[in-house]
Amino acid sequence: MSLNLTKIAPFLFVWLWSTGFIGAKYGLPYIEPFFMLFIRFCFVILIFLILIRIYKAKWLNQTQSLQQVFIGTLIHGGYLGGVFFAIKLGVPAGITAIIVGLQPIVTSVIGYLFLNQSLNGKQAIGLLLGFIGVSLVILEKASIDTQNMNALGLIACFIALICISLGTVLQKKLAGNVSLLTGSFYQYIGAIIIVALITFSLEKQIVVYTSELFIAMAWLVIGLSVFAVLLLLYMIKEGEVAKVTSYFYLVPPAAVIQSWLLFDERLGALAIIGSILTVVGVVFVVKSKKAK
Repeated sequence: MSLNLTKIAPFLFVWLWSTGFIGAKYGLPYIEPFFMLFIRFCFVILIFLILIRIYKAKWLNQTQSLQQVFIGTLIHGGYLGGVFFAIKLGVPAGITAIIVGLQPIVTSVIGYLFLNQSLNGKQAIGLLLGFIGVSLVILEKASIDTQNMNALGLIACFIALICISLGTVLQKKLAGNVSLLTGSFYQYIGAIIIVALITFSLEKQIVVYTSELFIAMAWLVIGLSVFAVLLLLYMIKEGEVAKVTSYFYLVPPAAVIQSWLLFDERLGALAIIGSILTVVGVVFVVKSKKAK
């Protein structure tokens, strides 16, 4: 059973994770980004409390709790906050997905700088191709629709990228013996603290109650914050961190296809070439990593 889950988890995770950009696109016209995350995390914390009770999961010690709180501020607060803020500012969901889809490359850089992992020639080429690819996509979209390519939104995308990359590395390094349920609970405690500070300081908590918002919120809570996050943490815990990062490169194409089908966010020839270069660049990094 565990072996089967290990095999199918990455593909299920990719599909679930890519729908997060679509869920945000559906819900954000009716609510401010950080207030949406605040409400979402309130429901998620309640769900994990119930799951901990049902499965009698082991609580963490003080050190583990603080570590998970910090990781949660990165993976859920920083990453999701950056993504939601960017989409709210008008950055297309597909472009947001492509930028944060560079996560495998950035993870390799973090490993090289802080974990003494070597960076070979193929990885260096992969880094270059990946960033060239993203640059091409951004340049084309900027020339087509400069209004939607908000500079602050793009900065938010790259902040989200750094947060998810650093959070993944720390989760692998620090959380080998942590229960997935209690670990997730403390992660969302960290996340809700950061989004609460932002929303109650900078936003007005204005909500337009629509069926689209309720559907988007329900999916983001159950599909993303519970199932997708548990899959992510499971794969990391099972020693699949390299595979996790390799499968992240499938998320941008999946999100771009979904955005095209649902929102008619079309990509021209230059952007398509950029997307392909991004995928090839990440594959170079991951394949050379495995070959070591």
